[in-house]
Amino acid sequence: MTKKAIQKRESRIRRHLRVRGTVNGTQERPRLNVFRSLTNIYVQVIDDTAGRTLVSASTIDNEVASQIEGKNKTEAAKIVGQVVAQRAKAAGIEKVVFDRGGYRYQGRVAAVAEGAREGGLEF
Repeated sequence: MTKKAIQKRESRIRRHLRVRGTVNGTQERPRLNVFRSLTNIYVQVIDDTAGRTLVSASTIDNEVASQIEGKNKTEAAKIVGQVVAQRAKAAGIEKVVFDRGGYRYQGRVAAVAEGAREGGLEF
């Protein structure tokens, strides 16, 4: 990795830790966490008090991968948000706190949030 790439990654991790100082998931209101790589996006609903992942979805899930064929990354992220919202509703989760993972709230991260809201999650 180049020096600039390392600095960008470290800056994102620092921002994420700063956000995590204030955003905590409880059993009543778990944390909706977003991680984005160059090709995929991963979303988890996490209960930080128990330290477990309650629900997850990503672009590499078989169910989601069939829905996102031929779509660009932003449209795929929105579908992942809708799928995670469906799975959360099935698990009895209505409200979450949004953890953008140190990324800017734009593009794919915003599309995940929009899809989750359309799916019925409240945050």
